[in-house]
Amino acid sequence: MDSAPTDTTHLDWGNVGLGFSFILFNALISYLATTRSRILGLVALVLQKVFETNNPWAVGGIACLLNLLGTIEAVVNKSKKRYNYMFSSVLFGMLCSTIPVSIIGIRYAMAIEPFWKPEQYIPIVGMLCGNTISGIVVSVSYVLREIYDNRDKVEMYLAFGASRFEACRPVAREALRLALTPTINQMSVIGIIAIPGMMTGAILGGSSVQQAARLQIIIMFMISASTALASIITTITTLAVVVDSEDRLRPDRVDVREHPVWRARNWLFSQAVDGVKNTVQSCRGLRRKDGQNGAAETERLLG
Repeated sequence: MDSAPTDTTHLDWGNVGLGFSFILFNALISYLATTRSRILGLVALVLQKVFETNNPWAVGGIACLLNLLGTIEAVVNKSKKRYNYMFSSVLFGMLCSTIPVSIIGIRYAMAIEPFWKPEQYIPIVGMLCGNTISGIVVSVSYVLREIYDNRDKVEMYLAFGASRFEACRPVAREALRLALTPTINQMSVIGIIAIPGMMTGAILGGSSVQQAARLQIIIMFMISASTALASIITTITTLAVVVDSEDRLRPDRVDVREHPVWRARNWLFSQAVDGVKNTVQSCRGLRRKDGQNGAAETERLLG
């Protein structure tokens, strides 16, 4: 006779809680997606007001705001190493690249007059800022890593009498190559492997395929020009800071710590956790004291 099956798996409420954590994870992802959607809806509301006013000062303000937010993203969130006056130099590089390229490209290449029409100018500036951030972060990160971690070659060039620009030329060349590689790769496969978003949007908007393709080509040229110009400016300013006018390396000007924003966040979080721990310990101490007092009172009454 066959023996009765035995239960070899023992599940408790901890296993059930672990299974429930998957639902909590899905809820967290849904909450984050909803938050992003609300932010996008708020941006759409603001842009709708700007489009309705058709004011060049409002368009310029939005363009400057996009560059400011892009600078914050590049300096605060993306960069692991920073140097003195990095925020101002990155902002200067973005403004000197996205604004002139967008004005020249829209006015002359796209033949739109006036160039500050909100429906054309703001989306193009947004695309330029988004792609320029990547080039700036790659170039600056490479320069700081070479100067801070691998500075032997630069020090050797300086020791043999080279100027700071001659010593840093290989670093700058490699930084610019790395910064422009994603844009060049994107241009090499555009239209062959992937149809870009601007071209797809123009086709869906009713434009002909030829006009959409020409528009996308102009946009890609503007993106590559803006990325190259911003990367060159930020690379030169970075090298000018970390190698001073007396041809000396200055690794002391490189900050490898987290950004002060994140350090303040971590400090506030640690303070909140310590406060909760102290509160819990105080509550446990009061409960233990009340228990001891109750036991003593019971012994006194029974005694």
